[in-house]
Amino acid sequence: MSQSGVEALAVADTIATALADPTSWTAEPPGNGLVWPQSLWSGAAGIALLHIERARSGRGDPRTAHAWLEAATSGAVTAAPNANLFFGAPALAFVTHAAAGVSGRYRESLKRLDDAVITLTRTRLAEAHARIDRGEQPEMKEFDCVRGLTGLGAYHLHRHPERPITADVLAYLVRLTEPLPAHGELPPWWTTVAPNGEPSSKYPYGHGNLGLSHGIGSALALLATAVVRNTAVSGAKGAIGRICAWTDTWLQRDDAGAWWPGLVTIEQVRERRVDPSRRPRPSWCYGISGTARAQQLAGMALADETRCRLAEEAMLTTLRDPAQLDRLPENGLCHGLAGLLHSAWRMAADARTPNIGDELPRLIAQLSHPTPQAGLLDGAAGVALTLHALGTGAVLSGWDTVLLLA
Repeated sequence: MSQSGVEALAVADTIATALADPTSWTAEPPGNGLVWPQSLWSGAAGIALLHIERARSGRGDPRTAHAWLEAATSGAVTAAPNANLFFGAPALAFVTHAAAGVSGRYRESLKRLDDAVITLTRTRLAEAHARIDRGEQPEMKEFDCVRGLTGLGAYHLHRHPERPITADVLAYLVRLTEPLPAHGELPPWWTTVAPNGEPSSKYPYGHGNLGLSHGIGSALALLATAVVRNTAVSGAKGAIGRICAWTDTWLQRDDAGAWWPGLVTIEQVRERRVDPSRRPRPSWCYGISGTARAQQLAGMALADETRCRLAEEAMLTTLRDPAQLDRLPENGLCHGLAGLLHSAWRMAADARTPNIGDELPRLIAQLSHPTPQAGLLDGAAGVALTLHALGTGAVLSGWDTVLLLA
């Protein structure tokens, strides 16, 4: 093991030790200063993933993983309409599946959770198809990774790729990319709301979102992953091509390399340009960490080496650019350096472009600084999982499925 790998694992071990005791996490609702345990974003469910991954790699105690899983499932599980990959039954199903592995444990719990998630997904699919039938534009929460059907589809593809529910979500994503004639040149995923997911006078015509967390980048990554795994549905490659044709329209180049905006407004569509100042920081949610990986996956799915090379060079240029790295003062997966490093690590494993992996060791030390939050997406658990992957060279639980990076 390299020295940087040893250092990465040492920091991951320190974080995991600090997060070993789940007794302070209860099922009490928000308002008392605690986070919902069943939140994969910031609650006990996300911290459980850290200990599950460590236990499966032999570096952690399975009893600690089980204790955190119990903390995550300690309250009433919600499968309400707002449940999603990061909250409620889908989040707990994902974590429980990761804990079970091939052991056969938690079979009854998984069956109940799966039934709830499938029911929720079918309800959401019916609503989405009805919206398309009416010729209306979508809201982000219909299709995105964090709240929408792409996130649910990521769970189904990971958990049971052969089941009809998985094909049904992928088929919906194909339909999502088909033109809505009443809306002219705007793509069919052009959303009616502001980037925060709510109607706003600042976005009277909505916006087009490219991000991996809330935009069409999520659908691109999931469809491409399905093709690469030979589990795609009819029309998947065509849908990937339609998304790529639109993202290619907004591809930007400057002295710091290629990049894609996080979102596009109606004014930018009319002017057919994006101001260079709108380059997003290289985060997972809206920046290079997410968009470059989605483009690489799309290139792999379409056997498009030019697309793969462009995405990989964009990542490599970012890793070598101190000005871009300085735009990530946070450490977390969603908004910070951990997201960039983990995406780069995944891209390096598939890259035609050499040297991406060579850039990672010198950046590992920057993740040694503590982060005030404990959770998965913005906190210490996500940092530790990234360092664990960099140190061991593996992800055994599939935890980064929730980021659509693998």
